[in-house]
Amino acid sequence: MVGEMTQCVAVEKATLSTSRKKVNYAKWGYIFILPFFLVYAFFSLWPLLQTFFYSFFQYYESSASAGMLVGPNFIGFDNYIDIFSSPEFYGYFWNTIILWILCFVPQIIVSLLLAVWFTDRRLKLKGQRFFKTVIYMPNLIMASAFGYLFLTLLAANGPVVDMLMNMGIISETFAIGDTVWGTRIVIGFMNFLMWFGNTTLLLMSGVMGIDEDVFEAATVDGAGAFRTFFDITMPLLKPIFVYVFITSLIGGIQLFDVADMFTRSKGGPDMTSKTLIMYLNNVFKTSQNYGKAGAISVIIFVITAALSIVVFNISYKERISKKNKKVKKNAAI
Repeated sequence: MVGEMTQCVAVEKATLSTSRKKVNYAKWGYIFILPFFLVYAFFSLWPLLQTFFYSFFQYYESSASAGMLVGPNFIGFDNYIDIFSSPEFYGYFWNTIILWILCFVPQIIVSLLLAVWFTDRRLKLKGQRFFKTVIYMPNLIMASAFGYLFLTLLAANGPVVDMLMNMGIISETFAIGDTVWGTRIVIGFMNFLMWFGNTTLLLMSGVMGIDEDVFEAATVDGAGAFRTFFDITMPLLKPIFVYVFITSLIGGIQLFDVADMFTRSKGGPDMTSKTLIMYLNNVFKTSQNYGKAGAISVIIFVITAALSIVVFNISYKERISKKNKKVKKNAAI
């Protein structure tokens, strides 16, 4: 009897010691991740909450007396009403969408072609690692450096214009940045160069995730390359494609540095290449209107958050449908 009691006490002590060790390990885990949450709360969460807060206030630097702040005075939704009642906001919004389309359309076409070519075992392409590295390298270059490079190359007295004049193609100097669509196309092309490599790798991962037996079955049934691409690859790539589409759109809405550098912060001819973030930067720095700038930031945040929710819902539904299909298949077996 005494031996059994001693054994029970020993087991309880071992259990307590084990639970204490688990609690200690958990405590150290929380301690290690605490710096991240502190940095995030101080540098991201708190400024975000301040932006929401000041968007409902009249808060700007008076132009009559430099350095004198007016406010903060609570004015409710007046900043938002002022923004949505201004034609400038809608013009800058459509400029942003146009620049994104000029970037995304060639980007998705080229990336799809490269992804299919690199993952097609029948082609047996050599040097794939080299080409993957090369196409991704522009993504590592700073966007401002890209903007300044093209601004220098395509200037009125730049090397491209000099070369065209020496070849006799043009007779007088001109700057592409002085034309509306020339500026837009160059900005879209720069964004295409920066991001098509990243998009290619994402689509490649999606193609490689497709079961090889599906492609072999299509080949046996006599399906050609085009039919295999449109009937098998594209439908199965839908989740990745939607992810690329929405994340690209979010990045397009936040377009700033390339357009700002290439147009020298002027927004191109007649403000036709001025984006929403350039508009925000102008209101914040030039006008010193912190309340209105906060309202613009909140609007952009709401747009990007809504797009992110769309991506999550689509990907979640795809996972649920795949899981249900798998369950039905196992049940049938």
